[in-house]
Amino acid sequence: MEIIGLFSGNKTAIGPKLSPTGIIKKPIEHAQVNALGIVGDVQADKRVHGGPQKALHQFSLSSYQRIIQQYPLLHRKALPGSIGENISTALMHEDNVCIGDIYQVGSATLQVSAPRIPCWKIDAKFRQPGLSQFIAQHHLSGWYYRVIAAGQLQVGDTFKLVERSNSNLTIRHFLHMLQSKKLDVESILMIENASGLDPQWQAKLLRQNQ
Repeated sequence: MEIIGLFSGNKTAIGPKLSPTGIIKKPIEHAQVNALGIVGDVQADKRVHGGPQKALHQFSLSSYQRIIQQYPLLHRKALPGSIGENISTALMHEDNVCIGDIYQVGSATLQVSAPRIPCWKIDAKFRQPGLSQFIAQHHLSGWYYRVIAAGQLQVGDTFKLVERSNSNLTIRHFLHMLQSKKLDVESILMIENASGLDPQWQAKLLRQNQ
């Protein structure tokens, strides 16, 4: 649960229409984080990235391994930071991170708020059609944090789990729910009581299942 990479980037352009993006990030050794994420990091499209509910993005090292298994020619490109995440660790992934988890890391306190939903910019960056669809289908999305307490992060800092309120609601299970046409009663109750879940996702899922 040790940070092996921190990443920050500026606004650039991507795709045939030169759409603004913050997906291209460079490694940094330490970072100051506040309610909007890493100070100095750019999140170009605030409709889907950024803001207090999506302040930081973490992507799993094991997910890169899955991507390379499927697309061997990406082995030089599919490296930590290349999906546009801010944080990389070796042992955290969609099966052992839960919605609402609160972690102490460095001098900051972070809470898992929601999974990231991959978009076309991943395909464009890697020049690999279908990559974002593969990531979505196999639940390799990574997840977002809100920043409960601002502070400093640096490579080598360790994530310490402070609180787990939703032990049955892993990132992978939540992504399964997003793909379901209709949730059962147990799942609806789980969403209603999911402490720390991004309110927009909570409202959307409950509205779809009324």
